[in-house]
Amino acid sequence: MTKRLVLVVEDDEPVREIICSCFEDIAGWQVVEASSGADGLSLAAAVRPDVIVLDLMMPEMDGLTFLRRLQDNSQTSLQPVVVLTAKVDLMQSTDLTQLGVKGLIAKPFDPMLLTVQVAQFLGWDESELG
Repeated sequence: MTKRLVLVVEDDEPVREIICSCFEDIAGWQVVEASSGADGLSLAAAVRPDVIVLDLMMPEMDGLTFLRRLQDNSQTSLQPVVVLTAKVDLMQSTDLTQLGVKGLIAKPFDPMLLTVQVAQFLGWDESELG
C-alpha cells in the first residue's frame, strides 16, 4: 500500500509540528511542510500531495488567496484541500466550498481525530490509518 502524502501549510510552527506529528505518527503518512502560502503553492506543484491541509489565517498570503492561486494553476487545481482554522463564519464556509475545499476542521482540534476526519472528508478507507 502506498503511503499518503500530506502537505501541511501552517505559519504557526508549534501547531504545524502537532499537525505533522498526527499524520506521521498516528496515520503513518508522509508529510511535507510549508510555513507560508507561497512556499505551500510551490510545494503543491512540485510534490503533488494527496491532500493539502491549510490554515486560513496566515500573514502575507491568507488561505483564501492560496486557494484561488491553487485553482488557477493547472498543475494544482484538482488537489484536495482540508482547511484547519480558528475562525470560520457561515459566509466564509460557503466561499470555501466554492473554492473546492473538501472539509473544514476547527481549531483547537483533537489530534487523535484529525487523521480520521481528513480521511473521512476525502473518502479514504480508514483501515489505511496507522
